[in-house]
Amino acid sequence: MDSVVKQGMRIQFNEEALRFAFQRENGVLWKWDESYRPYMECKSGKIYFSDARRISHQAIHSGVGDGILSTYRGFENHGGEVPFEFQTLVWVENATQDVYCEWIPICEEGLKVEKIFWPGPMEFREPRDNWYTLLNNRQGMLIPNTWETELETPVFDGFFGTAGAYMPWFAQVREREGYLAVCVTPWNAGYQAEHPAKGPYTRVGIRFESSLGKMDYRRIVKYTFLSDCDYNDICKVYRNYVNEQGRLRTLEEKAIRNPSVNDLIGCAFVHQGIKTFVQLDSEFYDPQNPEKNNHVTSFAKREEDIRYFHEMGVEKLYLHLDGWAEPGYDNCHPDYTPACEEAGGWKGMKSLVDTVHKCGFLFGIHDQYRDYYLSASSFDENFACHLPDGTIPRHRRWAGGPQSYLCGTQAPYYVKRNFEELTKHGIQLDCAYLDVFTCNEGDECDNPMHRMTRKECYEYRCRCFEYLLKNGILSSSEEVNDWAVPSQIFCHYAPYDFMMQKPGTPKQGLAVPLYNLVYHDCVIQPWMMEKVSEEEDYMLYALLNGGAPYLVRDAAYPNIDGAFDENVKISLEEQIERAKVVSVFQEKVGKREMLRHEFVDGNPKVQKTTFAGGISVVVDFEKQKYEIRED
Repeated sequence: MDSVVKQGMRIQFNEEALRFAFQRENGVLWKWDESYRPYMECKSGKIYFSDARRISHQAIHSGVGDGILSTYRGFENHGGEVPFEFQTLVWVENATQDVYCEWIPICEEGLKVEKIFWPGPMEFREPRDNWYTLLNNRQGMLIPNTWETELETPVFDGFFGTAGAYMPWFAQVREREGYLAVCVTPWNAGYQAEHPAKGPYTRVGIRFESSLGKMDYRRIVKYTFLSDCDYNDICKVYRNYVNEQGRLRTLEEKAIRNPSVNDLIGCAFVHQGIKTFVQLDSEFYDPQNPEKNNHVTSFAKREEDIRYFHEMGVEKLYLHLDGWAEPGYDNCHPDYTPACEEAGGWKGMKSLVDTVHKCGFLFGIHDQYRDYYLSASSFDENFACHLPDGTIPRHRRWAGGPQSYLCGTQAPYYVKRNFEELTKHGIQLDCAYLDVFTCNEGDECDNPMHRMTRKECYEYRCRCFEYLLKNGILSSSEEVNDWAVPSQIFCHYAPYDFMMQKPGTPKQGLAVPLYNLVYHDCVIQPWMMEKVSEEEDYMLYALLNGGAPYLVRDAAYPNIDGAFDENVKISLEEQIERAKVVSVFQEKVGKREMLRHEFVDGNPKVQKTTFAGGISVVVDFEKQKYEIRED
């Protein structure tokens, strides 16, 4: 059996090498890289699919498509044959010509599979600029095959559902012929990519990881093959896909449920803190400069700041308050009350909130329901995440010192408890930020009392967001992620990857707004506004993406969170004027779909985005100028 042809799509199969190739009618041939051999990483080592003693293939026909079903059995472990068995199904859907690659577990006895590297990466070797790869590392990057900088391992190793992959797909284009690979089952999966300095290739593939120590559900990747396309077309295909799945929820729709969404659009974001307290056993504790570890700013001082912004003519503002509780920033979660006594307690905090509202501004707080600090009064390791081997992950990276992870099944209860306490003390919240949820991977827990898969963890995180929305509080988290779109109103940021690196670090590709081409009209995204050098001004990226501006962004930790000390100094008055420009533009396009992004005349230094309704912005990064156009 070597091929299936259906509705203009051909699937070719090399039985000896176990590799596939795909070709759409009148399209180019896409085939798995010749160096690729499908394999599994097991506790006992690497095992290739071809190691199976009995491999069979058969044609499959159904009412919706045709394909090739392969069965693998007869694997060896510890010198003897084990019952472990799986299947792969590669088939073409008649209605769409999309190709589905499915890995199906049949019997897991005998092998402890940790990762599966299948389906394979496409052959993509040609030293040409118009051959490029799209990766959803943060906002998005485009890597031409000739790109001069070597690609580093992305954050979270490219695991879907993290900052390393806002959306569970990747794509490649060669001379306007492309494919989109969507991970249909992304909860325990990720991508790995390789691009050496100057190319001449980029290799990208997918891996599936175990869930609670097992591979016990079907893993699926969907390929869509396109002609005469670019990255804009690919993003719109994915947008149609999530809409078809019922997960496209626009800000217009969200505003029907929570009208204050409209109030947040066009706000200048002010990110400030109250109390910092670094535990002695935290990795951030500085024993050489103990005076730098702890400080308190009063609620009254923050009131003065708010009054100043109002007097300076800031019309719309959102205050995000870190470290507002007695324990201090990143301490004692989820037991994060009362309001900081030294800063003025509940009375002082309420006065600040009242002042914010008198000025016509919005108020929100930082909170956290993943990090589970051993110093929390209610800490009980029975409710921490347990790994299948019975261990409990722990570290002491953040200010609060030793911590584990709270099982996500418990998070909604703590959210309800804490926010009702805030209400009791008259703290009227417009927004709330639940830290790390949309940046870090979902957790798993194997404690039988509250066993939880990673997919279920994402569902519990969304329940936390939904509780806030039900109570009229706009939900926010650290970054953005595909799974959170229906329940997330805004974020801390959704930056390009290079913005998280020290200024001057070589870029690993061209920055392109893949996330915004799909979701711009679904989630409000504030943007860094630093002028990092005389040659690079982040304000221009805020305009290009139709985002909200950061007016003040006080980093919780030095040189973390994309906040570096070596920026061009800009007066607060100038920052206000810059923020006003971005705010006014976001008011116009905040709820509009980003239709297209382009490099004007092929020049990456001049970029244009076009939004629904005929509004566009052209940014010249070399001259540091912009032009807003309304047709």
